[in-house]
Amino acid sequence: MHTPGQDGRPPKAAPRKIGMVSLGCPKALVDSERILTRLQAEGYETSATYEGSDAIVVNTCAFIDSAREESLEAIAEAQASGRPVIVTGCMGAEEAMLRERFPSLAAITGAHRYDAVMDAVHGAAPPDPFADLVPVPPAGVRLTPTHYAYLKISEGCDHRCAFCIIPSLRGDLASRAVAEVLAEAEALVAAGVKELLVVAQDTSAYGLDLRYAAGDWRGQAWKANLEDLCRGLGELGVWVRLHYVYPYPHVDAVIPLMAEGKILPYLDIPLQHAAPGVLKAMRRPANEARTLDRIRKWREICPDITLRSTFVVGFPGETEADFDYLLQWLEEAQLDRVGCFAYENVQGAAAQALPDHVPDQVKQDRRERFMAASARISRARLKKKVGRTLQVLVDEVRADGVAVARSKGDAPEIDGKVFVRPGHALKVGEFVTVKVERADAFDLLATPTDFRLRNAAPLAVSPSRRMHRVISRL
Repeated sequence: MHTPGQDGRPPKAAPRKIGMVSLGCPKALVDSERILTRLQAEGYETSATYEGSDAIVVNTCAFIDSAREESLEAIAEAQASGRPVIVTGCMGAEEAMLRERFPSLAAITGAHRYDAVMDAVHGAAPPDPFADLVPVPPAGVRLTPTHYAYLKISEGCDHRCAFCIIPSLRGDLASRAVAEVLAEAEALVAAGVKELLVVAQDTSAYGLDLRYAAGDWRGQAWKANLEDLCRGLGELGVWVRLHYVYPYPHVDAVIPLMAEGKILPYLDIPLQHAAPGVLKAMRRPANEARTLDRIRKWREICPDITLRSTFVVGFPGETEADFDYLLQWLEEAQLDRVGCFAYENVQGAAAQALPDHVPDQVKQDRRERFMAASARISRARLKKKVGRTLQVLVDEVRADGVAVARSKGDAPEIDGKVFVRPGHALKVGEFVTVKVERADAFDLLATPTDFRLRNAAPLAVSPSRRMHRVISRL
């Protein structure tokens, strides 16, 4: 029985704690951040352990079968704790399967269904009705380090690639209003963010569904298209990095902004393949010859541009000749950063029904050959940076006095790093100018150009915390 306090209200109960498991891509990470922001605003706290949670939210990924298996394992692990489990994210589209496999789930919602997640949390772990609302920072709760943040500009995708099920999980393209995006970016920068990573399923298509409707920001009209968005973000004085950019002709308009230093000279382009027959079977909106021409023009305008892409090898029907064509194309394109996946037969994807599936051993062999070729290209391109000075952003200062940083050509988690030695005098989130001393296939070794930083006395530094699957950042 509660005893009323001086204000006549019962004393506050201990805050409810919610565990969060966040899986998948940066777009899903943004969804988790938004859920946690709303939870904090209502007085909930987060827990880093299942045992300390009153309920657990599992934000799932289902893009490929290995991601689905990881999501299923995470759900089973959370359920084993005996706490109510709420499943959200891409796997929420498979409710019948989840109910059959996990009949006692507290709730299942689809991707970016924040209201449904909150309703489920209220049902599983009701908040104290007498709790005061808790103010949250303007930038909201973030799961990334304080010096960089993902900025999601749209949901869904209008493409129907044969290997992909994203439209069935996240729907068609739904762009955010340009003023809303720019205001969020401004709030993130005000909160101390030094780098904005722009993400969407198809960043190049931003605003198409809105018919590029203009919005007001800082007393000026801005169109909801990629060029105007980049111009606006370029006014914030921080690094702006573009991800998931399809090589449409209108992307050419942002390359001069890179050359002017308004946004980073970096493009992440999901090309997937180069052989015309494979691209056609994939239903990809791309033309490999025109893409090469466009890459040449981009480098003429902005010589320092870094190009990253991902590819799929072993797609159904891919022949050895197709794979050789891809290797030759890669040699000609000289992409700086490359990732490669062996094709997975994703449940529900149209590619499942295609003939001539490639044996697993052949797929793995092609992936290894592809990555060997890309590593050789990367090593050669990075060697050209030896002796140059670069601006880098510090992500971590290790106990051994080495600072782990990134250049303008390195996105967090997926690209290479710049190891700065000595780095004990540097701070996480700090920009510093370094001289590149050595290069390997993916990373650079550098020294600070500032004499004071090179000769500062060593400091006691503890290793940075890394984010694990169960997250508590509050």
